[in-house]
Amino acid sequence: MGLINSSSWFQPHLLLLTGIPGLESVQIWISIPLCVMYLTAILGNSTILLIIKTTSSLHEPQYIFLSMLAATDLGLSLSTLPTVLNVFLLDHREIEFHSCLTQMFFIHFFSCMESAILLAMAFDRFVAIRNPLHYTMVLTPAKITRMGLTGVVRGVMLMVPLPILLKRLPFCKDVILSHCYCYHPDVMKLACGPVRVNMIYGLSLVICSFGIDSVFIFISYILILKTVLGIASKSSPLKALNTCFSHIFTVFIFYVPLIVLTLIHRFGKFTSPLLHVTMANLFLFLTPVLNPLVYSLKTKPIRLAVLKVIKGRGNLLN
Repeated sequence: MGLINSSSWFQPHLLLLTGIPGLESVQIWISIPLCVMYLTAILGNSTILLIIKTTSSLHEPQYIFLSMLAATDLGLSLSTLPTVLNVFLLDHREIEFHSCLTQMFFIHFFSCMESAILLAMAFDRFVAIRNPLHYTMVLTPAKITRMGLTGVVRGVMLMVPLPILLKRLPFCKDVILSHCYCYHPDVMKLACGPVRVNMIYGLSLVICSFGIDSVFIFISYILILKTVLGIASKSSPLKALNTCFSHIFTVFIFYVPLIVLTLIHRFGKFTSPLLHVTMANLFLFLTPVLNPLVYSLKTKPIRLAVLKVIKGRGNLLN
């Protein structure tokens, strides 16, 4: 390979976002379900936060962690909302370089936070099933606060180097991104300088956050299963596991698209651009949209609280 002429290096002022390849003519119609999903995510997670805050019976560790998850999903949705709707609704693809780096930081920060909260929720379910009598003594408000702050500090410390490492790189003339938002591996591919440090740090980041979290979540469920199988009553194991189904589903819809998206960016040079976009959008939309629906339907106290609020507003209207 020949050397790239250093005179062609620059730091781009604007980058171009991409919608769905081959479907540019119908992007305005695609914006309709996207708006519905954003509305569902924002209203659903805001409702979860409001209900947990205003219902004293839900001020327990399990629901406090759920409120953290809802806040994180809300942050993730709001991080991508401007660019996604700009691309699909207004056909406005340009994004300023530093704005792109800012959006990239928040997307990866909230993703890292979500992973940390899912780990904390796995630990919560383990304590609740293994030692129910001391559940609230083990997971005190102070300990829950420390766990949340640890997740925030970890997310900030791991994600701050991403934009800093990208800013030092020279870029060539190609400024077209593969997604409708700024994603680190996608922005990194536009650089024409050496990206070895960025790649090594990116891989280390994935291992130190999502990798470690997923391993400990798996270990937590091994211990939960071992505890449940040791329960003498025939109905108790199913009842105990029933409290974990919502969390297991959330873990599944968060990690599967993340793993596939990471593999595509690392090894999928010959995969369809449509697959890139599909997995990227699944990663962004699945958890914020489905989490409030799943927990509202599957968790009885949340469901009853939601119905109470709806009924109360209905009575006010009457």
